[in-house]
Amino acid sequence: MKLILKKIKGLIVVKSSIFFDKRGSFRRSFCKKFFKKNKIKFNVCQGNISENIKKGTLRGFHYQKKNNKDAKLLSCIRGEVLNVTIDLRKNSKTYLVIQKTLLSEKNKYSLLVPPGCANAFLTLKNKTIIHYYMNDYYKKKTDTGIRYNDPIIKVNWPIKPKIISKKDLNFKDFNKK
Repeated sequence: MKLILKKIKGLIVVKSSIFFDKRGSFRRSFCKKFFKKNKIKFNVCQGNISENIKKGTLRGFHYQKKNNKDAKLLSCIRGEVLNVTIDLRKNSKTYLVIQKTLLSEKNKYSLLVPPGCANAFLTLKNKTIIHYYMNDYYKKKTDTGIRYNDPIIKVNWPIKPKIISKKDLNFKDFNKK
């Protein structure tokens, strides 16, 4: 495994070592020892799978408000997504910085999104599957988000999002306060 740091502090691309033979390939999606050796605190509590039928499906921006501890490690198992992360940590040097990362079945990258960041992804291919680990349990009471087309955040998506949940469409405008 190898780490590639991004401009948002704590946002890291994890490039796995891939082993090939006549059966196919093998890669490790998470290694607690590797994370500990690299001083990354991430304790897996949940594993989730997001299956997306159509290209242009958008999920997010999601985050947990109040005492946010929910980091996530995302991997694209099939297809391709543009993952977009926004740093919402007011005391961070990269507050409101937007980082885009391409995750695909071809590049086999995983992306560690730190606590305090909002995250979204847009599928760029049909039948895209995302697997992700969470280091905290989902809490409906503190679950919130930012609308994908928020006028303050202004994300330039590579294609127009076509399929978005009512929940994601109804997030209020982002407020910097």
